[in-house]
Amino acid sequence: MKIPEQVKRLLVVNAVLVGTALAIRFYVIPKDLVSTEVHRSTTVERELAKPVKFAGSETCVVCHEDEGTTKGKSFHRSLSCEGCHGPASGHAADPGAIKPPAPRDRKFCPVCHAYDASRPTGFPQINPTAHNPLKACIECHNPHDPSPPETPRACSACHAQIERTKAVSSHALLDCTTCHVTPELHKTSPRTALPSKPQSREFCATCHGNDSKQKDPPKVDITTHGTPYLCWQCHYPHLPEGR
Repeated sequence: MKIPEQVKRLLVVNAVLVGTALAIRFYVIPKDLVSTEVHRSTTVERELAKPVKFAGSETCVVCHEDEGTTKGKSFHRSLSCEGCHGPASGHAADPGAIKPPAPRDRKFCPVCHAYDASRPTGFPQINPTAHNPLKACIECHNPHDPSPPETPRACSACHAQIERTKAVSSHALLDCTTCHVTPELHKTSPRTALPSKPQSREFCATCHGNDSKQKDPPKVDITTHGTPYLCWQCHYPHLPEGR
């Protein structure tokens, strides 16, 4: 098969262009301009050269006494103000001209509070994807006093999947604390103080027993139905099928 003359010329032109580009890449451009190591080292040097001056929390509370007092009694008492707000020496020198930033999105707080199995037991951890999505952390939590919300509102913060499932179940209108007794310590140390589960068949029979005064729930004779098991050992109460 004979190659057309136009194709031959095009191949020659392409070869010349590729050869020229390679020659420029390896023989004309200085190595410093194409070396990623050089770019990385110069970037690090440039960032390190920027002035980073901390004012210290003692300086912050001179003007922000209330916030300092609140934080000093909270779970964040060991954190420096500038740990969240950044270096503030410029703000301390000229408060009107320089305003320190504050975390107002969902990226900063998960640095410490996103779930990580290596964190200490009881340390508050959340799934940033499922935990109150679309809301900034400071909309629900005061960072100067990040006390957990009240129960049962706090339940959905950590158990969002269960909350969503329960919302379409027959138990949608029941508060979590109807069935679970939640120690106050569970909100700050969830793994060391677990909520309780109903420990008797009579608990569920309050609504589901034949002699229950509740009209709507399905009724059973607890003296014969599923003995000797507890109700939740056969019926998962969070599921829509949990009947």
